[in-house]
Amino acid sequence: MQNKFKHLIMFMMAMFIVMPCARADDAYDAMAVVTDESDIVADMSDQDIAADMESANADAVAAYDMTGSLFQQITTLEQEKVLMELEKERAQLDLELDRLAAEKIKLHMEIDTLSGRAEQQQQELENAQAKLEAEAAKLEREKEQLEAQAERMESAAAAPSASVSGAETADTQPAVNFSKKYRLINVIGAGAQLQATIKDLDSGQNKTISVGRVIDGYTVQSISLDDGIVFTDGTDTQMLNVSMAD
Repeated sequence: MQNKFKHLIMFMMAMFIVMPCARADDAYDAMAVVTDESDIVADMSDQDIAADMESANADAVAAYDMTGSLFQQITTLEQEKVLMELEKERAQLDLELDRLAAEKIKLHMEIDTLSGRAEQQQQELENAQAKLEAEAAKLEREKEQLEAQAERMESAAAAPSASVSGAETADTQPAVNFSKKYRLINVIGAGAQLQATIKDLDSGQNKTISVGRVIDGYTVQSISLDDGIVFTDGTDTQMLNVSMAD
C-alpha cells in the first residue's frame, strides 16, 4: 500500500514537472511565431517609414524656396565674381585691340613716310643725274669749241706771212702785243659765264673782261681756265694766259 502511494506521488511529481515543460515549449513556440510575425510587421513598417521619409524629402526639396537663403547669396556672389572676371578680361582684350590698332596705324604711317622719302630720294637722284648730264654736255660743247679754236689757230700759224723784200713791213705788225701790254690775273665763273681780270702793265689798272668785249681793237673770242684769253681782230689772233711773263 505504501509502495503504491509512493508511486502515485512520484507520478504526480513527474506530471507536475513535465506539464510545465510542455507548456514552456508551447509558450516558446507561440512566442517564436509571434516574434516572426512581429519581425515581418517591423520590416513592413520600416519600408513604409523609409518610403514616407523619401517622399517627404522630395516634397520638401520641391517646396524649398531658396530666395534670400545663404546658399542663394553664396551662389549669387560666385556668379558676380565670375562676371567681374569676365568683364575684366574683356576690358583687357579691348585694350589689347586698341593697342594693336594704334600700332597698325603707326606702321602704316611709317610705311607711307618711308615710301615718300624713297620717292623724294629717287627724285633727288634723278635731278642730280640730269644736272650731271647737263654739265657733261656743256663740257663737251666747250671741248668742241676749244678743239675748233685750236684748229683755227694752227691753220693761222701755218699760213705764210706776207713779206716785202724779205722783211715785215710796219703794216704787217700787230697794233698791240697783249702778252707785253697785259697780264692775266685770274679767271672766275663757269661755262659761258667765265670772266677774266687783266692788268694793264702801263697804267697798272685792272680790267674785267668777258667773251665778246673789245679791247684795243681786238674782240675777246674765248676765255678758259686752261688756255686763258683769246683775242682776235679778224686776221690776227693773240693769246694771254697766266704763264706769260710781264
